[in-house]
Amino acid sequence: MPAQTARAPKPPSPILLRETTGHIAVLTLNRPAARNSLSEGLIAELRAALKVIHDDASVRALVIAANGPAFCAGHDMKELTARRSDPDRGRAYFAEIMNACSATMQAIVQLPKPVVAAVQGVATAAGCQLVASCDLAVASEAATFATPGVDIGLFCSTPMVALSRNVPRKQAMEMLLTGEPITAATAQSIGLVNRVVAPGSEREAAIALAQKVALKSAYTIKLGKAAFYRQAEMSLAEAYRYAAEVMTENLMARDAEEGIGAFIEKRAPKWQDR
Repeated sequence: MPAQTARAPKPPSPILLRETTGHIAVLTLNRPAARNSLSEGLIAELRAALKVIHDDASVRALVIAANGPAFCAGHDMKELTARRSDPDRGRAYFAEIMNACSATMQAIVQLPKPVVAAVQGVATAAGCQLVASCDLAVASEAATFATPGVDIGLFCSTPMVALSRNVPRKQAMEMLLTGEPITAATAQSIGLVNRVVAPGSEREAAIALAQKVALKSAYTIKLGKAAFYRQAEMSLAEAYRYAAEVMTENLMARDAEEGIGAFIEKRAPKWQDR
């Protein structure tokens, strides 16, 4: 009887998937068994993918989705706990992970293209932070959102930064202090997500929303997105001064000249993205 041929071990699945639909890039968190928790590896891959997309002129918008029942359960607590045995009880590693995650969230905000979250399930802690860091969000009716760190003695301080810039203070504080989850409908009512759709349709709805924005001038979107986040941190007078400068610069752009001309002439504009 011939000896049985040994099977080569199956290579592990990529933890971050990328595909392209027209001019829309889709990044999919792919650690479903770990509830798509943001491990050191996943944070690094997400940040690297954002850098590639930043420089890819063919991509006009990005959708961030996830496989499995959870969108993202926050940081990988098993990975963090494993470093308690370090000489410093993990302090240096914890700081490294938190700073890397914070840099990734800022990279989403700083991406010169719109980013849409497609949330199919639970988004907790840093997962909720990821949704709040995106420019737009589409959620399934089955999705829930929470910042439950307080339940395990770990206040969601970094998720708080993005959350408090998306929703009113009282609602943000209730989520942070109680740790209780909110429904997709509540998330929409307080401004954490834009749209709530039937379960299973959130990915297509997010891509459709991204495609609407992708039809606009890429230059105008880049300028406007950067201005939106920058003016939000200014006083009213400073914001108006800065916005007037941006509007002036925008008016000098070829796409503004073309777009205004097309509006007056009642025709579709032809963007040059400059």
